[in-house]
Amino acid sequence: MFRNTFQSGFLSLFYSIGSKPLQLWSRQALNGGHIKRVIDEDVQSSVLEIVSPNVSTCWMSCPMDDKKCLGIKLPFLVIIVKNMEQYFTFEIQIVDDKGIKRRFRASNYQVEARVKPFVCTMPMRLDDGWNQVQFNLADFVKRAYGTNYVETVRITIHANCRLRRIYFADRLYTEEEVPQEFRLFLPVAGDEK
Repeated sequence: MFRNTFQSGFLSLFYSIGSKPLQLWSRQALNGGHIKRVIDEDVQSSVLEIVSPNVSTCWMSCPMDDKKCLGIKLPFLVIIVKNMEQYFTFEIQIVDDKGIKRRFRASNYQVEARVKPFVCTMPMRLDDGWNQVQFNLADFVKRAYGTNYVETVRITIHANCRLRRIYFADRLYTEEEVPQEFRLFLPVAGDEK
């Protein structure tokens, strides 16, 4: 999808406020799950809510076509996500410099990291409320497999969470360097007189 696109700075895959936020994403919501836009009380804005009693039956995945590849070479994945105090997991499929597709799965219910030939599962701790999850793909590939990150093939977000934005970056940026539309602004309570 993005392989032949010039990539530097920021590349956004999802923004909850956009007119068609799921345009690039396939999705599934079975067994009482749902994927819908809601107004989040903390940010007082539209976000995407993915909720299900079973994380494996409710998800969104990009690219939409299973046979296509994202082709994103930017090594930092950033997900602005709200902790719903329920099980939550996401998965990134990458290709390394040996041409091997590998998956990294982070979840808040995983107890310890496990590295297998084609999948690495790892625990993830989320703070209460909104979180900015930063995932250094180049570092994870190097540490888990001793190879080099080439590109991201696919990303899948499972229940249970609320999403504001998902983007890739060429490096980690300070809060001041990140464009305003990529930040999560929490409303500031004014002085009441």
